[in-house]
Amino acid sequence: MKLAVAGLNHRTAPVEVRERVAFRTGELPDALHRLHEQPGLREGLILSTCNRVEVTATLEDFADPAPLLCQFLAATHGLAVDSLQPHLYLFEAEDAIRHLFRVASSLDSMVVGEPQILGQLKQAYTAAREQGALGSYLDAVLTRAFSVAKRVRTETEIGQSAVSVSYAAVELAREIFGSLNRRKIMIIGAGKMSEAAARHLQRAGATDILIANRTRDRAEEMARLFNGVVLPYERTLQRLHEVDIVITSSGAPHYILTKESVRRAIEARRSQPMFFIDIAVPRNIEPTVNELEHAFLYDIDDMQRIVDRNLQGRKEVANEAERIVAQEVERLAARLRARDITPTIVSLQEQLESVRLEVLTRYRPRLGELTHEQEHALEALTRGIINKIAHGPISEMRRQASEQANEDAGDAVNLLRRMFRLGEK
Repeated sequence: MKLAVAGLNHRTAPVEVRERVAFRTGELPDALHRLHEQPGLREGLILSTCNRVEVTATLEDFADPAPLLCQFLAATHGLAVDSLQPHLYLFEAEDAIRHLFRVASSLDSMVVGEPQILGQLKQAYTAAREQGALGSYLDAVLTRAFSVAKRVRTETEIGQSAVSVSYAAVELAREIFGSLNRRKIMIIGAGKMSEAAARHLQRAGATDILIANRTRDRAEEMARLFNGVVLPYERTLQRLHEVDIVITSSGAPHYILTKESVRRAIEARRSQPMFFIDIAVPRNIEPTVNELEHAFLYDIDDMQRIVDRNLQGRKEVANEAERIVAQEVERLAARLRARDITPTIVSLQEQLESVRLEVLTRYRPRLGELTHEQEHALEALTRGIINKIAHGPISEMRRQASEQANEDAGDAVNLLRRMFRLGEK
């Protein structure tokens, strides 16, 4: 049996190709059934996200994974194999294990260290198990992948720095104020950037969020999502002095907050500090606000510099994570190789035991009546001979299986099966 992963991702295929081969959640059960019915395929799993579509499978030794998995992906989505082939990658054996470990640990993600991929892989695992497409072999590999991802998260800092502008903004606010639980926050603008910032604020513990937007319906929708309160857009300046943190991401073509309006707000707050994050383009806050005492303004370029620095840090941390992955791949591969030879060892022992019993049954009547001690000694003698014969071949198979990437191990097993005429289990 062999392991293979075939698929495409953000590096190998443009978004229009990824869209065409993506699986919707409702399509997965039927797709898994069809995958499991492919000739030569034993187990299968489908991972489909916005950045990757992959099929992981265990196959019989005679099956060729490249055409089998490529044809499955193409046929499932009504595509020509030739149109898909240039975008596909294929990993087998230990390379497939390494790829799965790297995917689970977010080392293969567009943003290294992002946490979503592990949850997506776990969902794919659950779907495959529910549809009966998962067996003990693939289950062992994926379970280990989850453990490796946890180890990478625990032993490195790969996911601890902000790598999106909205997340960087919230992390900066938390660095300045500490806990955000008692801080009042105003978000001006209800677009995607604002929604992402609100999501990160909520995760950071913020509970008092005012949302102002020119279109009230959108503000109300966002308020429902994040337990916020809608602030009428025209009352933004009147309520400005009440808040500690202001995040702006409006599409307004002019400054919403000027130096003068912020100065008045700080005076009304009796010089308590205010933190402004302007992630809009064009900017929503007049840059000279930074000249005011007790006002701290960061724009999108400041956020991007933080993101770039953190991304570089994650790349350096990723080297530690790659070492962990390499260790874990070697360990699991050794276990799987040992597991692969177990049926042959059992077959050899059964075959030799069958020969022992056959010969003993044939010649035992010639020995006449034996005492209990003599019967025991005869049994021990014949078993000892069989064990001596089996010891050499079994030890050699285990030795070769324990060596990393030993290409001779399979040849040794096949030779032994032919020599002792071992039937396939």
